Amino acid sequence: MIIERSYILLKELRFHAYHGVMPQERKVGGDFIVSLRVGIDLSRPVASDDVADTLNYATLYKVVKREMMIPSQLLEHVGGRIGEAVLDAFPQAVSVDLTLMKLNPPMGADSKGAGVELYIIR
Repeated sequence: MIIERSYILLKELRFHAYHGVMPQERKVGGDFIVSLRVGIDLSRPVASDDVADTLNYATLYKVVKREMMIPSQLLEHVGGRIGEAVLDAFPQAVSVDLTLMKLNPPMGADSKGAGVELYIIR
């Protein structure tokens, strides 16, 4: 068996954080959703069934949470920090696909959110 590509996924992590350009956003905060797809060779854990051979989901969540709790003006900045922090924390990771959405953004429109998508490679 050959595994051509493999990923660890965290979908729709929810956070209340203080990102935004408007003073009100930085004061009361808002709700955000983060999804990640981390590129990593999973051929070892597929064969071994050993958690030491893979990327720990709980640790990955802690990395994302730490970066989400640092207030920033731009979602682009937050997303870049998350991607860099994931690659720093997990040397075996080769890429990070990240979606960061701000729910109910202050733009005068009825929408599910506004956000950014980043594809980051080592």
